[in-house]
Amino acid sequence: MEQIKIETVTNSNRLEQLLKYLDEDPNDAFTLYAIAMEYMKSNPSTARDYFEKLLDNHPNYLATYYQVGHLYEALGEDDLAIKAYNKGIAVAQNQGNETTLRELKNALDELEF
Repeated sequence: MEQIKIETVTNSNRLEQLLKYLDEDPNDAFTLYAIAMEYMKSNPSTARDYFEKLLDNHPNYLATYYQVGHLYEALGEDDLAIKAYNKGIAVAQNQGNETTLRELKNALDELEF
């Protein structure tokens, strides 16, 4: 019987591919978000740069607010986390996204209390 090879994608391979996509379209919101998420554990300051680019250039990309809020918390910047959660709450309300609205409110409540 022929053995099936299973190819796994490592974080560095995935990041390389995402960076190539970013070269092709430097302002693609999903690619910026995916790169930020890849950097979350290994390089939080680089993740922050990508998240903040998203906040500046794609303020309606809702997924950013929850993740950047958690990143700010991890960096001990609770004031920035509160601002991110509150802005995300406003965006979620405008978009009518009840699930994300609830998640952001819960994250904010946990941080404030």
